[in-house]
Amino acid sequence: MPQASIAFIGGSGTNSISFPEDLDNAIAQVRQDRLVFETPFGATPPFKLFSLQTDNGQEGHVLTVRMHGWRQGVTRAAASRQVFWVLREAGVKRVVAEGGVGAINHLLRPRDLIVPSDYLDFSLRKDVSLGESHLMSMRRPACPDLRTLITREAESREPRVFERGVYAVTDGRHFESPAEVAMFSRLGADVVGQSMCPEVYLAREIGACYARLDMVVNYAEGVVQDWEHTELKEIFYGDSTRIGRIILKVLRQISTDTDCECAGLRWPTMLT
Repeated sequence: MPQASIAFIGGSGTNSISFPEDLDNAIAQVRQDRLVFETPFGATPPFKLFSLQTDNGQEGHVLTVRMHGWRQGVTRAAASRQVFWVLREAGVKRVVAEGGVGAINHLLRPRDLIVPSDYLDFSLRKDVSLGESHLMSMRRPACPDLRTLITREAESREPRVFERGVYAVTDGRHFESPAEVAMFSRLGADVVGQSMCPEVYLAREIGACYARLDMVVNYAEGVVQDWEHTELKEIFYGDSTRIGRIILKVLRQISTDTDCECAGLRWPTMLT
């Protein structure tokens, strides 16, 4: 098992490129590819280990996986367990993820970027665990230090970045109905997607910080106007390098020294 302190969980924003090879080989070098591990939850999706030249001149190592580990024939709950089992065994303490979301808040529009600060979990994957016994607080679900770093880097490159927002999580793979979207809106959701949970739970379970960057890829059903498949396709294939460069810059700046207290938001269980 390779050791790495940082992990990047790719989503739809970087799925159409090879990350990080298609971006900048001067600062990121792939060390191992197509790494598959046996876990208590089945064989993992392929991982990649790359070294990264940080902004302070040091070299770090990052583990990455495509599209949240999702693939045919494996439930999304099992895929998440497999991914985070590897991250725990590799010693990962900082997790950055990305994905595509639908806009619920009418202020948002396609290609906007949002750094979620909280979530509403409407998925059926709530009881997803690696088997560790912890009492976990979700008081600050997304690491404030990582969120600040992601926001700062995104704002340096993009005109429309929202530094906070509530992410409604559904199971998919279908999109949501207009009535569901209307309900999420009344409950305070800004965007809807399918991957923040259970990743945010599993990150807390292994004592790692977690934050993410999401790109609005369409209006949710019943919001502003009907989404167009052609625009969705253009964003999926045309904006990957844009998102990838932001993520790569973020990864270069992550410090292993932090006082965010994310790891302290779990305690031994009292259910023994």
